[in-house]
Amino acid sequence: MPEKLAKTNQSVEKVLQIIETMSQSRDPLRLQDIALKVEMPASTTLRLINTLMVCGYANQDPNTLRYSLSLKFMHIGSLVSSQTSIRDIAHPYLIELSKKCKESVCLAIEQNMEVIYIDVIDGPDGMLRITQRIGKIAPMHSTGVGKLMLLNYDVKQINNLVSVKGLSSLTPNTIIGKDELLKELEKIRIQGFALDNEECELGARCISASIKDYTGKVVAGISVSGPITRMTMDYIETIKNTVISTAQKISELLAYNENINSIS
Repeated sequence: MPEKLAKTNQSVEKVLQIIETMSQSRDPLRLQDIALKVEMPASTTLRLINTLMVCGYANQDPNTLRYSLSLKFMHIGSLVSSQTSIRDIAHPYLIELSKKCKESVCLAIEQNMEVIYIDVIDGPDGMLRITQRIGKIAPMHSTGVGKLMLLNYDVKQINNLVSVKGLSSLTPNTIIGKDELLKELEKIRIQGFALDNEECELGARCISASIKDYTGKVVAGISVSGPITRMTMDYIETIKNTVISTAQKISELLAYNENINSIS
């Protein structure tokens, strides 16, 4: 967002405030409740809601007289989503993160129960240029980004992953047991980040953080990778908050709202 913004239209700001307030409610709202939440006079609130209704963005229940947003927002959301590329949104943040951490940074998504890298920013020495490249596919259970996306899975889906893909051992450190994997995922869920501690490739270590969309689903992951001589556990602790913060910024651009999604 630009540091200096042009003058804004207060009426538009008020409408957007009403839309955001209504979107955060599970149930239709009374006019008085909306007016109270947005701190506007009921007459002003009614006028703006009527405008939303005329344009098809809000509905009023004829029996309760309560207001709710219409599905027109879903249509617009789907159109915006079709024009949105996670890679394009994340790319400048990946470059910035690589400069801050002085290591390789990757962006990955899930495809067919595997991890596929869709963007890679090489570190200063290009050490991981071969092992992590755009289009490369990797197992979910042995990569930091893959473990993050497994947070979307329930036990039944984990069982299916084990049955279809298996938990192959890539290094002596790879998690190859389902119970161990479930325990690792619960740890990741609590701490808010994932590690690949020489589980995919000996001599390389990475820290990953999840990117979520407006539903709270993990749709991608970013990782900072490097040789274990530089990516020590102390250094990972140093950069941890930077990695998580970067993922959060990208998530917010995908309309993720931590306050709303923590309630749902």
